[in-house]
Amino acid sequence: MVKPRLLILSDLFGGKDSEWVKSYMDLLQSKFDIQYYNTPELAGIDVFDLTETEIHNQFLNGGIDKAVENLLRLESGKVVILGFSIGGTIAWKAALKALETSHLFAVSSTRLRYETESPNCKVKLYFGKKDPNKPNLQWFLDLNLENEILKNHDHQLYLIEKNMSLICNDILKTLL
Repeated sequence: MVKPRLLILSDLFGGKDSEWVKSYMDLLQSKFDIQYYNTPELAGIDVFDLTETEIHNQFLNGGIDKAVENLLRLESGKVVILGFSIGGTIAWKAALKALETSHLFAVSSTRLRYETESPNCKVKLYFGKKDPNKPNLQWFLDLNLENEILKNHDHQLYLIEKNMSLICNDILKTLL
């Protein structure tokens, strides 16, 4: 049987060799054909010698749109997507534009709070309760989105092993 495709979109730092990224891939690779995308590369951003703020600004000033266009060019067919921070925003926008997405899992994708339309797929969002930029409750209600707010966590909740297991278990349930 052919494994379903899972796209993993990094946070704004990229880094397939990061231990946390490897952990997600290890937990999911037995059930999915995984394609990893380094979002700065997808956006054409060279992060060498840039601060977090400079990288973020490059994403906001055309990088997100460029990453979406590149993702649409690179991918066809139905996919499940796991996006971290800016990666979740890129995935959301690509799904709105025509990327055939069955499920979208976005973790700490705080820029989604500016979105007014949700993609036509199953969506689950994860945010840390202590993340000051998470969407407010009304936004979730207005867009009718499933979400999980993790207590005692901030923006980088996805780096914590316990949360990796929770998120990966939710993704694996999509196969049932």
